[in-house]
Amino acid sequence: MLQIYNTLTRSKEEFVPLESGKVKMYVCGLTTYDYCHIGHARMFVAFDVVVRYLRSRGYQVTYVRNITDIDDKILRRANENNELFSDLTQRFIDATREDEEALFVLRPDMEPRATAHIEQIIALIQRLIAADFAYKVANGDVYYSVSQFSGYGKLSNKNLEELLAGARIEIGELKRDPRDFALWKAASDGEVGWDSPWGYGRPGWHIECSAMSTCCLGDSFDIHGGGSDLMFPHHENEIAQSEAATGKQFARTWMHNGPVRVDNEKMSKSLGNFFTVRDVLQKFKAEIVRYLLISSQYRSPINYSDQSLRQASVALERFYNTLRGLDTQSARDLVNSRFEKAFCAAMDDDFNTPIALGALFDLAREINRQREGHPEQANQLGRLLIRLGSVLGILQSAPDEYLQSQGEEQVDAGAIDALIVRRREARASRNWALADEIRDKLAAMKVVVEDTAEGSTWRIER
Repeated sequence: MLQIYNTLTRSKEEFVPLESGKVKMYVCGLTTYDYCHIGHARMFVAFDVVVRYLRSRGYQVTYVRNITDIDDKILRRANENNELFSDLTQRFIDATREDEEALFVLRPDMEPRATAHIEQIIALIQRLIAADFAYKVANGDVYYSVSQFSGYGKLSNKNLEELLAGARIEIGELKRDPRDFALWKAASDGEVGWDSPWGYGRPGWHIECSAMSTCCLGDSFDIHGGGSDLMFPHHENEIAQSEAATGKQFARTWMHNGPVRVDNEKMSKSLGNFFTVRDVLQKFKAEIVRYLLISSQYRSPINYSDQSLRQASVALERFYNTLRGLDTQSARDLVNSRFEKAFCAAMDDDFNTPIALGALFDLAREINRQREGHPEQANQLGRLLIRLGSVLGILQSAPDEYLQSQGEEQVDAGAIDALIVRRREARASRNWALADEIRDKLAAMKVVVEDTAEGSTWRIER
């Protein structure tokens, strides 16, 4: 029985999709005006694991993750760069996809863009105005009336009166209540915008996701996800807009991934501890970064540091050293072993990836026990390790390929192999001085030589 922690109810619940065997899932994507940082990567990977596991359980998953390609931040950055906002967003959409691919994140089934859904956004705002949940003001802005929606605050546990005490109306805003938020923002002729019944303008951020999610998945769907920082006001506002317009429950289950901290501090540009995915991948292999991101349960904070990445590297090396030398391609598939049951039990408990990784380490230890006396059993267990690893998006490289590479840099495997052959010949002729000299040369290249009865293998020291 799969249980998921539902932020809406603050409890774990048995997951029962609206339609048997099918899962409709929407996750808030990026506002595309800059490169992805490690916090974005945490969100990408967390929900990628959710999708992979649901599919491994036999569910037909429709995974939608939007692209916000019109927003005040985007327009400001485009103006600073003196470029078209569409050129800016496309550049960072392409960069985001490169980063995702590097981290083995599968592409969503649908990636709706806000600018391609202006018609649906306008139609949704019209429905809200007609139902008295929204209103137009004199300058052409349209606001959502928070006080009209009795369920406002149910996701974030916010109290309307407390919100009123801390709210204020900015200069130029004509909203009736400081808690109200913009659905449509009037724009001048020289600004980016679209024609609407209220005049030329552009959509507010919150209404974009309500329109895109319901357009792709219907008025109600199974899972809505995103970072915990989006819970309020973004996700709260999505619920208010969508449920006021349709009269139906918007999303059944709400999932929020935890933040990334850097050396136990909040990641922030002002603190100088802000890292893009590209920064990190210059120092560490992508699979090491992914392993770190799944080493904590998705709702928990992750502490990012060079030390934690080195620990992730050591863990992956243990797995790949276990798989080295096994014939997993021709081995029979093992189904419903105790290791797979332990793995699935962990994942069924709100996608508890650290416990699932523990089950994989138990499996690796059993492989090493069986390797000498029962090689066929070891091969079968190795095949199982690779299959379960794929659910987490790891252990899909050939062991030698992983162990003999160094970050994103290329090593000259041919030159290293030639040195090892020379060393083997020196050892065979008892030329110990030359053998030691070659070993020292390899060590200077961060190459670790491991001599076994079958011959010598090597790996890059991390």
